[in-house]
Amino acid sequence: MRRRATPAEAAFPATQEFSDLARAWTADGSRILLELVWNGYERLQAEVLDRIDCTLSDRDLERCVTQLLEPHIRRSSDPDAPFYVQHNPYEDETALPPPAQPPQYDLAFAAVGNPRVMWPLEAKILRTDRAVAPYVRDVKEEYLTCRYSPFSNEAAMLGYLVSGHEDTALASIEASLDTPLAAHASFPGRPHRTSDHVREVPAGKPYPAQFRCHHLILRVAA
Repeated sequence: MRRRATPAEAAFPATQEFSDLARAWTADGSRILLELVWNGYERLQAEVLDRIDCTLSDRDLERCVTQLLEPHIRRSSDPDAPFYVQHNPYEDETALPPPAQPPQYDLAFAAVGNPRVMWPLEAKILRTDRAVAPYVRDVKEEYLTCRYSPFSNEAAMLGYLVSGHEDTALASIEASLDTPLAAHASFPGRPHRTSDHVREVPAGKPYPAQFRCHHLILRVAA
C-alpha cells in the first residue's frame, strides 16, 4: 500500500534541485549548526541546569531538557540565517503508510528554502558513562538504516550525561559502536567526537551512503 504525499512533499518534491540543496546545505554547515548547539547548551546550563539537581528532578528528563534546549539554540541563532531549529519535527520521507506514525526527531535544523531538508539531532539520557546501549541503538537502527537523516550525510547524537565522566562516555560509545571516534578540529577541548560510516541505502533511493555522526556529551547534572 502506497501512502499519499504530505503537503510538504507536494510543495517540495525530491527533484535534482532538492538533492543539490541537501548536499550544498550540509557540506559546510555542520560546524555552524553545532556551534549553535554548544552555545545553546551553555546558556541552558547557566540559566537552568546549574540551578537544579537533575538527579532529584528527573521525570521526563530527556524530553524536558530537549524542550528547554531548543529556545536557547534559537536565541544563539542569526534570525536571517538560511535555517531554523525545530523541536520534534516529523520526517515525512521515510514514513510508512497509515496508521504508522512518521519518524520524529528530538531536534532538527531545517532549511528555510526547503523545510524537508533537515539536519537532525537525537538525544539520549546516559544515566552513567557506561550505559550507552540505547544511544548506540539509535545510531545503528535509525541513522545507519537511513530511516533518520535520509537527505543529510551528517547528523548528531546528544548524550545527556547524568553521572560519570564525558571522556568515559565517549570511550564506551566508541567500544559499543566498534568504530573509531575522532576529535572535531573546530571544537577542541569539548566532549565532541565524530564517527564515519557507510549506510544501508534502500534500493532506488538517492540518499548519501557516506555518513558522519557527531557525538556530543552534554552534562545535565553536577
